[in-house]
Amino acid sequence: MKIHEFQARELLDKAGIPVPKSTMVQSVDAAEAAARTLFAGGSKMVVVKAQVHAGGRGKAGFVRVVTSAQEALTAAEFMLGNRMISAQTPPEGLEVQRLLVADAVDIAHEFYAAVLVDRARRTNTLIASAEGGVDIEKVAAERPDALIKLALDPIIGLQPFQARSVALALGFKGKAIAQAGRVFASLCALQRSTDATLVEVNPLVLTPASAAHPDGQVMAIDAKFEFDDSALFRHADISAMKDPSEENPAEIRAESFGLSYVALDGNIGCLVNGAGLAMSTMDIIKLHGGEPANFLDVGGSATEEAVTEAFRIILSDNRVQGVLVNIFGGIMQCDRIARAIVGAAKTIGFRVPLVVRLEGTNVVQARAILEAARAEIPTMQTASDLSDAAAKIVSAVTVAA
Repeated sequence: MKIHEFQARELLDKAGIPVPKSTMVQSVDAAEAAARTLFAGGSKMVVVKAQVHAGGRGKAGFVRVVTSAQEALTAAEFMLGNRMISAQTPPEGLEVQRLLVADAVDIAHEFYAAVLVDRARRTNTLIASAEGGVDIEKVAAERPDALIKLALDPIIGLQPFQARSVALALGFKGKAIAQAGRVFASLCALQRSTDATLVEVNPLVLTPASAAHPDGQVMAIDAKFEFDDSALFRHADISAMKDPSEENPAEIRAESFGLSYVALDGNIGCLVNGAGLAMSTMDIIKLHGGEPANFLDVGGSATEEAVTEAFRIILSDNRVQGVLVNIFGGIMQCDRIARAIVGAAKTIGFRVPLVVRLEGTNVVQARAILEAARAEIPTMQTASDLSDAAAKIVSAVTVAA
């Protein structure tokens, strides 16, 4: 699960990490009022930022620094009145419904800091770089030595001496070393306590020297969080931050039926039971030259109603040119899937090729059900095994195209 930047700033603030003053607004008038309040409080510049679950906002014109309330109003009118299109959005762009109006900060240097689940090392890892405010993936690809990666001990986490060492390696000096160290420690603690798979601050900035901060102040002025969906039951406060308008409608629909669905970019829909089987199914589709359109796991206890809804969800994607059903019946009974297939054919209709591979509990009954309904499902083929199923659906989709 992802959250908006204004929500991420709230979490950072609660964790003791310095962030600029800001307000989330949902209208042009509220944006002007929020900017006016900041200017009245002594701000010289204010930044207006679109709140969407996508990057590239600045290049798309959806992050603007303004010097008056009128300029903030103009920026808000543009952002709330246009869809944001960037390299990280769908071609049609994203609707902007919320804005962050924040105090703009003078920047002496930009850094990058993140804590993430490192699956290769099987640990949480702190990543930091003195090259912040840019596309960190590009930095990692072109200059991997510019990134500091520190695997965290699963029991004791980040130690103070490690935090200071990272700060020194990044070039912080004087009192800013301790500030940066505290930020790194807080980020690690926050990531662990919230079951976040990613906590990213880009940029983490050092402000110019001032009377209050002779070595500058370390602040987070942009943040990105992603959370483990399977752990949200432990975090009602974070779960409440979910914005359904930013999610794929089909994924939300699937979740309401207890289905695990993730939309992909291919043209072959997949209906399976079990995450491991889903991954294997997608792999073998690609092995045979096809591209999966989704990951859809009906699990082991889905009802016929839920399975029928799964077909509705798959077929609602206009990119789907064929469907592969791959069920290994353990808890899930194959005859339940077979009846759902027949029911879906009657209520929805299969206008695209359908390949069905069933094995396991009640498979004999299931095959009899499908055989009896063959006239009602003219696009259906059955398969003897997974490889046969993948080959048949890829071939059928290729022919149909």
